[in-house]
Amino acid sequence: MNIAIITARGGSKRIPRKNIKPFLGKPIIAYAIEAARASGLFQHIVVSTDDEQIAQLAQQLGAEVPFLRPRELCDDDAGTDAVLVHAAEECRRIYGPCEYGCCIYPANPFLQTSDLERGLRLLKEKKATSAFPVVKYDFPIEQAFMLLDSCPIAKWPEQMAKNSQDLPDHYHDAGSFYWFDIDKFMVSGQLFSENAVAFPISAERCQDINTPEDWKHAEMKFRAIAEQGKT
Repeated sequence: MNIAIITARGGSKRIPRKNIKPFLGKPIIAYAIEAARASGLFQHIVVSTDDEQIAQLAQQLGAEVPFLRPRELCDDDAGTDAVLVHAAEECRRIYGPCEYGCCIYPANPFLQTSDLERGLRLLKEKKATSAFPVVKYDFPIEQAFMLLDSCPIAKWPEQMAKNSQDLPDHYHDAGSFYWFDIDKFMVSGQLFSENAVAFPISAERCQDINTPEDWKHAEMKFRAIAEQGKT
């Protein structure tokens, strides 16, 4: 059995009510729920939340809310790992044996079913604890600067004269979703383990939405992609 776990707490300081705020005509959490449903990969699509309004909306959109998240897992210090351990335990108690889980972040309008499929395939092929998408940095991180009183200080001076094509590619977490083998994850309690695997996706499908400026940029980006027929 595969379980999608959409983590959507009620509190959000920089964008109030972020997880149900309208994004181009519908609540932003709707995009994550719709992609999970369209993928056909999940027997249950669960929203882990502490918020009754989010719970009601999630159920209207076709997700399940069989439990509410404890308050101690809803503050700014609560990490994704701890939230998933609780959710996985609850899902097993309610639904019975669950083999694979997928943590999906709710502010996720660029999520594609093909990426979900690719992540699950890689997780199984590599027999990994977790699998998630990454995005390549635009510029070589070895040639980064720090600013000290407006003066640029090379972080790695010995790398500055090198041609960028001679430096290795580096990647960052796309912050979109994480497949995990539930048995293995429950032992380690960590998504980012030594037995994790990752796969690259296009930067156009990656967008942090943490500030009002991020939100505006995401809407512009989504419209541009839609005009190209890619959403």
